[in-house]
Amino acid sequence: MNLYVRYFDHEYLAKSVEDALGFLQSIQEIKVESNAASRITTFLNSSNLYPFRLKVSYSNYVLFLKTEAETLEQFKEEEAMRKEQKLERVSSMAERKKSILDALNEEKIGWWEAGLTFKRVLTIPETGKCKYVDTPFRVRLRAVSAMDAYNRIIDHLKSRREIDQRSQFPSAKSDKFEYQFMGEEFEAEA
Repeated sequence: MNLYVRYFDHEYLAKSVEDALGFLQSIQEIKVESNAASRITTFLNSSNLYPFRLKVSYSNYVLFLKTEAETLEQFKEEEAMRKEQKLERVSSMAERKKSILDALNEEKIGWWEAGLTFKRVLTIPETGKCKYVDTPFRVRLRAVSAMDAYNRIIDHLKSRREIDQRSQFPSAKSDKFEYQFMGEEFEAEA
């Protein structure tokens, strides 16, 4: 395991702790403390994958990252690929959220079957304390969209006296809210 070491615009790929200390000592504004070698060794031998910061002055730190890269160029290429993959994941998550919102807001006037599971506050009679209980609620209703059905369900539940105001309701985007468009006309089940 190698170490990528960076101090502002100075960067280096060290093959050992001694190599990293040699790099740090070559930078004039850094004062390397006597326990730096043991702290860097501890980081290198740990299972920690997060960056390590070594304080070298009142407000400045040296950054250490573990890497399998053999050269500084290889490390930079791998980091660029990781950043690109992260951007792709973030953009795909944003697209998925957008598609969920689009589905919720798509206008289909008619009958909807919708349900949600919310955290209902119930008082325990013996102790007088409260607890949250997962409570399912399903209904068929006439609505303009799935979002409209969700809002109407939430308004209905909040207006009922037997449901404590401290109860918690899921987001319309969560998997605790389910809906299905049944059609424009209501068909009673036989």
